[in-house]
Amino acid sequence: MSEFKESLEVLEALFAKDCQFALATVSGETPSVRIVDTFYDDGGFYIVTHAKTRKVIELMSSPNVALCHDLYRFSGTAINLGHPLKEVNLKIREKLTKVFAPWYFAHNDENDEHMCFVKVDLKDGFYYKDGRGYKVDFLNQVAKIFPFDFDIDETVL
Repeated sequence: MSEFKESLEVLEALFAKDCQFALATVSGETPSVRIVDTFYDDGGFYIVTHAKTRKVIELMSSPNVALCHDLYRFSGTAINLGHPLKEVNLKIREKLTKVFAPWYFAHNDENDEHMCFVKVDLKDGFYYKDGRGYKVDFLNQVAKIFPFDFDIDETVL
């Protein structure tokens, strides 16, 4: 198996579920960060949101974003996929309503025309699992796998 293919399998194992990440966007020269629920599927992270939120407004004018959780980090291009009930979104909607089942319908109103899905198409990232680090260039489909031990000395923090 290629290192890139292995890295994708690990990515799916780690993040094909409800995960909270810090999402960074930018407006002009001012960055903005907030915590969002994400779900990884087929090369990108999905976010359920509202088109009038600051994050969506910012990514519409500057689509380059970053995601971070613990030492996991990714950069990518965000795309507003539009309303969940659009025909092109029905397949991912089925997955998102299942993975986000505890809160999806309690916090989202699909009757609201501004409800939307955002997809972050990945450019690069770093993550780790089982003593191995994965530094991945998704655009060129190249991964570097190396020994990695999550060991932060909290006495220096």
